[in-house]
Amino acid sequence: MAGGTTMYYYGGDYNPEQWPEEIWHDDVARMREANVTIVTLAVFSWSRIQPAEGEFDFGWLDRIIDLLHDNGIGVDLATATASPPPWMHEKYPEILPVTREGVTLSPGGRQHYAPSSPVYRRLAAELVTAVVERYKDHPAVQMWHLNNEYACHVHADYSDNARDAFRAWLEDRYGTVEALNAAWGTNFWSQRYTSFDQVLPPRIAPASSNPGQMLDFRRFTNDSLLECALMEKEIIRSAGATQPITTNFMGPWPAVDYAKWAPHLDVVSDDAYPDPNDPGSFRTAAFARDLMRSLKPGTPWLLMEQSSNALNWRPSNAPKAPGQMEALSAQCVGRGADGILFFQWRQSKAGSEKFHSAMLPHAGTGTRTWREIVRLGGMLDSLPTFEPGSPAQVALVFDWENWWALDNPDHPQNRLDYLEVVTRWHAALQRAHIQVDIVPPEKVGGEHRLAIAPVLYLMRDEGAAALKAFVEGGGTLLTGPFSDIVDGQDHFLAGGFIQRLGAILGITLEDFGALVPRDADEPGEREARVEGAFGDAVGELFAEEIWLDGAEAVATFSSGRRTGNPAVTRHQAGAGTAWYAATVLDDEGCDALVSHLAAEAGVEPVVAGAPATVDASRRGDVVTLINFGQDDATVAIGGTDILSGAEVDKVTLAPFEFAFVKELAQ
Repeated sequence: MAGGTTMYYYGGDYNPEQWPEEIWHDDVARMREANVTIVTLAVFSWSRIQPAEGEFDFGWLDRIIDLLHDNGIGVDLATATASPPPWMHEKYPEILPVTREGVTLSPGGRQHYAPSSPVYRRLAAELVTAVVERYKDHPAVQMWHLNNEYACHVHADYSDNARDAFRAWLEDRYGTVEALNAAWGTNFWSQRYTSFDQVLPPRIAPASSNPGQMLDFRRFTNDSLLECALMEKEIIRSAGATQPITTNFMGPWPAVDYAKWAPHLDVVSDDAYPDPNDPGSFRTAAFARDLMRSLKPGTPWLLMEQSSNALNWRPSNAPKAPGQMEALSAQCVGRGADGILFFQWRQSKAGSEKFHSAMLPHAGTGTRTWREIVRLGGMLDSLPTFEPGSPAQVALVFDWENWWALDNPDHPQNRLDYLEVVTRWHAALQRAHIQVDIVPPEKVGGEHRLAIAPVLYLMRDEGAAALKAFVEGGGTLLTGPFSDIVDGQDHFLAGGFIQRLGAILGITLEDFGALVPRDADEPGEREARVEGAFGDAVGELFAEEIWLDGAEAVATFSSGRRTGNPAVTRHQAGAGTAWYAATVLDDEGCDALVSHLAAEAGVEPVVAGAPATVDASRRGDVVTLINFGQDDATVAIGGTDILSGAEVDKVTLAPFEFAFVKELAQ
């Protein structure tokens, strides 16, 4: 995927318009010193490129692109549509977004546009057309970068632009207002519509908004943003540009369903900012990396942004420890990335992000940050190309529509954090050094032997059919609690809960048994202890009342209102087995159950016997090992250390040290 003389992209956002042109030559010289192969240009350059409507100034951009190309550095050219210029909101104030509370968001930051605004879309299209027509054939341009971090600051727009577009979206989706009423259950609370013109976005109301309306508005918002991206993509392709097209995702971001976006992109890109203050942040980072790899199987992805050191936007912005940035970069490579980029190249001297670290710091080339940047660039330059990835034997189900539905209020448990529960299971799999695909339920199958689908409250018929077929075909499935409760419209099915998976699970569910969160300052049961064949654990948030209907109880509740009742069940269904956990297990419980399930399903770890603080991943016959612990770690593995060229039967890694080992043929 990468171009130039190296096989990996290396570089970052470059904002030459922030600096006098005499500095550009020094920038390029330092880029060559650091082995930079590509920079992202023009992400926030709309006002510089287009100082007035109908007027374009490309001279400065021509000069910097030519200078980069003359020095062997490629360009990821952005469409510059992420931050409208002042003349636009002055002339067209209707392009500004509006919050759910009815507050119009003013300019002065960034992303101040309503995605469904016809005026914004017209002006964005004019800009993209001008940029692409000018640079589509420039040899420096290796990639196109749509907008930037869609829905980062404005998760949803509730303006009149959104109102009109939402009505059109609903009419296209449902056809008739009667079908809309049925989908939203509007006979409740006298919400029945007689015309699409009566429908509004779910703005602040005296009581809870209709959950069907809330869910559809999340879908509409996702589609509205995707329409903007696809509009830009169509302009690029219609102009005859053939370079790959990407836009930067932000890990598991709640506002945008990346699983629906990824098929439209040639390359998946991601921005990653794990907190150096959090010793477990490498685990959440690993989840995001696996998610990116899974969004477009078989195609390497790009780390489009990370920080070289400290950030500026957290309450406390700790620096990265020596080696930490390089270790996190190696984690990306090990989990499928073919490029490591940063925000940004040269640290800004003014503006909101002037304290955000960069590849080239204010203090210059005499810094630890610069030495690490140069060292990382040299390391990437020396690496051979790895295979895109290896098929994982385990699927972890993660579904945006389910996330959106769970985020709505008025549930038995309203303090459930879906992402936290899913990442808890991913962390257990990571501690066991098991490679994972992160997929929606419809994508479970193929090479997978084990699937874990936690808290799959909203389940589409297609997802239920895929999970059922997976089990009956010989797979091992774990799901629960609060799973298979509603259909894709957030409606109950006739007959109670767990209607699609009940037969393969061999249980019935009567009540959810909500628990008070363990850290809450209020009365009530906080935990439900669990005892069983896989060990003891503590359950949180739910202690469901389930009854056996063919399944066996592998574990029972040993405390609280459900003492003696089934807590974890197992049921043979067809050629496979289906497990159900009636509570959210703690880390120890997840670890124990993962070990049990992996053994039953015949799942092999990437490496065996390594410390839990070692991050292990595989790309073909290359295993990446990273020590994120505080002590040295030794891993038994036979093969060739790619960086040193030495034959090894084990590797010992200091904290934040990593190794790429080409394994011996089995």
